[in-house]
Formats: sequence, structure tokens, C-alpha cells
Amino acid sequence: MPPLIHKAGALATCLLGLLTLAGCDQQRIDELQVNVSTEADVRARLGEPARVWPEAGGANTLEYNRQPSGHVNYMVTIGPSGTLTALQQVLVPENFARVQPGMEQQAVRRLLGLPARQVTYDLSRETDWDWNWLDGPTRAMVFTATFGPDGRVRRSGSREYVPPSQ
Repeated sequence: MPPLIHKAGALATCLLGLLTLAGCDQQRIDELQVNVSTEADVRARLGEPARVWPEAGGANTLEYNRQPSGHVNYMVTIGPSGTLTALQQVLVPENFARVQPGMEQQAVRRLLGLPARQVTYDLSRETDWDWNWLDGPTRAMVFTATFGPDGRVRRSGSREYVPPSQ
């Protein structure tokens, strides 16, 4: 098989897998209802969360990461009564705009969820956290937050994803 056709086939297979994962997630999410679904319902449909964030007043937010293969991360808030009060896909431009210089790593993690990739550069003493996201239905993007050695954001921004050449 010519290399170009082989690469195109592999890419199509990967995209189909991502769409299937996204479709499964969407179907499971559509089964959940605000003020009706319980934490057990959420866990049954989405699995174990990557992290549970305690909230004021006895609520908890469950973090569901779909990185590095997906383009979304979810934060699901369970109110003190034990029912779903909010479900958000957090990898959106509005949240990226909230990432500002001086912000601590923990606050960025709380806002966006676990990144797809973390790379530390020894010479500059900086660490990049990358999240995969979609601008519109098909434009693959990467949002990067760069942290200094103090664990605070130095800069951040998005760029179009360019697959590595093989």
C-alpha cells in the first residue's frame, strides 16, 4: 500500500474512533438530567472521575478528562442533595480567556481539567500544559498555558493543531 494511502487510512481510523468516543459521551450525557440524576447515575454513565473538587456548601465537582485522545473535558457538579446541578464542557474559548498571567497551576487545572500533555523545558525553566480542543466542528486546536518555575502562568494562547510529519 502506498505510504500516503496508508497514512490517510490511519488518520480516518483515528478520526472515526474519536467521533465514536465523542458520540458515546454525548449519548451518555444526554441521559443525565439536572436536578434529577444522582452522583451514582453520573458515575454509571461517565465512569470514575479523574478528580473530585470540593465546592462551598457541600457540593462536589467531578472532573472527567477526555485528553489526550479527545477534544473535551467535563466538569460535573453534584449539589449537596446528591443530584446533578451542572455539567459543562470546559475546553472553550471563554475559559481559555480566564487563564491569565500569575494564575497558579492548581487554578488552571481546576478550570480546564487535566491537560493532554505536559512538557518541561530545562533551559528556560518553563513548563507547557497543552489541551486539545475544537474550534467549530472540525478545526483541531491546542491551547497552551506556559508556567514559570514558580508554578504561575507566564503566557497562554491557542494555535491550530498541526500533526507531526512522519
